[in-house]
Amino acid sequence: MAVSYEELTTKHPCFAKGPNSGNGRMHLPVSPTCNIQCRFCERSVNTYEKRPGVTSTVISPEEAIEAIGKALELCPAIHVAGIAGPGDTLASPYALETFRLVKKEFPQLVKCMSTNGLLLAEKAQEIIDVGVDSLTVTVNAVDPEIEAQLNDGIVWHGKHYTGVEAAEILIEQQLKGIRIISEAGITVKVNTVFVPEINGDHIEEVAKTVAEAGADIYNIIPLIPNAKLKDCREPDCMEFERAVLKASKYIDVFRHCQRCRADAVGIPGGEDLGSKIYTNLKRLSRKDTFSHG
Repeated sequence: MAVSYEELTTKHPCFAKGPNSGNGRMHLPVSPTCNIQCRFCERSVNTYEKRPGVTSTVISPEEAIEAIGKALELCPAIHVAGIAGPGDTLASPYALETFRLVKKEFPQLVKCMSTNGLLLAEKAQEIIDVGVDSLTVTVNAVDPEIEAQLNDGIVWHGKHYTGVEAAEILIEQQLKGIRIISEAGITVKVNTVFVPEINGDHIEEVAKTVAEAGADIYNIIPLIPNAKLKDCREPDCMEFERAVLKASKYIDVFRHCQRCRADAVGIPGGEDLGSKIYTNLKRLSRKDTFSHG
């Protein structure tokens, strides 16, 4: 049985009641590829950028287990093993393979997964079976016309879709998947990247729709201007607070997101131990497809 939402508030920093829970998390960078083309996303392998989609390495599921052992020695406060990229967790089999190993080797850890949701509905039973405790889905719009401005296309069942058609498929699969996962008793968090010029007036509708689908908590992530949206601006404080206020009418809103790297290790806001953990772990050679959603 998945860890309850209430228990997550005592173990998982993304669900804690306030920014300083003292709980640590570890991101395992095992997912190299993606299946959607977010216009704001540019995956990168480096040690200096602090944003999603960035990692210093990509490792195998077996190496992830080794890394967890090292991390727990350095930071016993780590209670969460998460996979958030650098690509999409369901676009390749490695995340689910890793969670099977974590379930066996470190059953005390909360298992947390992030996904763009394109394959969520069809992979839902596998997610349930490997014991994922909390799932984050990035839903940037529930109107295909708006989503098409944030996403150039998707690859779904071997076919490349673009524009509104791609957006319609993505949104349908995201909401369907959220319903299945929520009904299974797994806590669902939804992330929305807030781009004022594109979905600034749409946040309330996204929050309402995902709440109706079964999401438990909502995270509004200010845009980091990048890639094809490098000329768009980050929302200011007043815009962000208005968006939070509107979303809060429908769902609990998480307010202290650190926009973590895909290889972040430690307590959010404290020292990142990733460089100490992932040094000397070889980078896998996988063909990249698109960028992280």
